[in-house]
Amino acid sequence: MEYKIIRSNRKTISIQVSENGVIVRAPYYMSDDAIRRYVEKHSDWLSEHIRKMKDEPPVEKLSPDEIRHLADQAMRVIPERVKYYAPLVGVTYGRITIRNQKTRWGSCSAKGNLNFNCLLMLAPPQVLDSVVVHELCHRKEMNHSKAFYEEVRRVYPEYDRWNRWLKENGNALMRSNP
Repeated sequence: MEYKIIRSNRKTISIQVSENGVIVRAPYYMSDDAIRRYVEKHSDWLSEHIRKMKDEPPVEKLSPDEIRHLADQAMRVIPERVKYYAPLVGVTYGRITIRNQKTRWGSCSAKGNLNFNCLLMLAPPQVLDSVVVHELCHRKEMNHSKAFYEEVRRVYPEYDRWNRWLKENGNALMRSNP
């Protein structure tokens, strides 16, 4: 299987499958042999994702104007949702940034800054709320432990349902990104 390696100052290895092929993101220190073994170990997962991508119908790409409109809308909507859920989680937060990301729906920095993908505006509002709660809960648990997910579900009991929606439909939304 062919893949492109992108090395950076990261701590872990990851594999990304896109229309442009397979990209392996790896730490500088990881050897080519270790990367090859990692890819081989995940070959079944890779083959399944590549097959799914080939089976997916083409998606119309959004224009730059449409992306700007989504970002403007997100800047109005998302901070209000964060403001609503932060007290329910029992946390504070820093800056809220809206981005046009190709692989993430949201993130939370160690300083409490929150980043969200403007493409969330294309999803049902419950999906947006599930992502907001997920990121806010990282203010308590900077991991994806059992305790983290218990907190997410405490605040947003329908989290699993809407997270499943995002897993099933999110790839099509991401592919609309130019």
